[in-house]
Amino acid sequence: MKFTFRGVRGSIPSPGPLTARYGGNTTCIEVRSDDDDLIILDAGSGIFSLAQQLPAGQRVDAHIFITHSHWDHIHGLPMFTPLFVAGNRVRLHGALDTVSGRGIEHVMAVQLQSSYFPVSEAAMAASIEYRTIAEHDTVMVGQARVRGVQMNHPVVNLGYRIDCAGVSLFFSGDHEPFYNPYPPGHVDHAVCASHNATRQARIETMVAGVDALIMDCSYTREEYPDKQGWGHGTFDAAFELALRCGARRLYCTHHEPTRSDDQLEAVFADVQARYQDRVNGLQVFLAYEGLTVALA
Repeated sequence: MKFTFRGVRGSIPSPGPLTARYGGNTTCIEVRSDDDDLIILDAGSGIFSLAQQLPAGQRVDAHIFITHSHWDHIHGLPMFTPLFVAGNRVRLHGALDTVSGRGIEHVMAVQLQSSYFPVSEAAMAASIEYRTIAEHDTVMVGQARVRGVQMNHPVVNLGYRIDCAGVSLFFSGDHEPFYNPYPPGHVDHAVCASHNATRQARIETMVAGVDALIMDCSYTREEYPDKQGWGHGTFDAAFELALRCGARRLYCTHHEPTRSDDQLEAVFADVQARYQDRVNGLQVFLAYEGLTVALA
């Protein structure tokens, strides 16, 4: 199994000379099984770049797994050109929208309203299928097994684990470390702490022993207090999760869009220095567009 980062920025595309090394597209990861089955994790603007890399004239059979419905994880979907080619097949997987009560089909329907996009779904000649999935459902894509677990974000966000031929990866989507808003002694403190611990245990069970852990590392530990509740993680939280769960490699992604490549490397060097005596063989990387990793 191998995977390629097609978009690594968070919140909004941020192209330009200051982000040219790591890339300015938003979240999208291309995964290929040993049988070359195509799995796509999220459909940020990077999915357009992915489409341009597909062999011309070759039939596309793709499974797209959406972590959640915030714009930077779906806004590239209507521009995924294989959707407009007859004979292609695209299956879209994702969680129920608890606000609208609708399934994953709402991700496409909302974007294709005529007020926002000039082309309707009727013009998409590919076969499009929708599958709304719940936490811990299993989806088989050839030999690859895909399972989801609910992360911590203001909307339902499924992190996905993919296992294939003895190797595995986990992608968080957006994830904020659990915190307790109630002070000790508050009537709701213990209930919240128990709830957080249960959800954290579910995530760590899903992450345990993965060959590649791909995490939302939007903020530094110094930036995070002003961003608490926004639904994003820190470099330190990702390092800690990787070490607790025995991940072999950690890939830091969802880069803060206002951070230049030079600034990104500086904050990464800082956290690496603080963890240098604790990594115990864990390999850690900054994700960049075009980075391909083969797991074996």
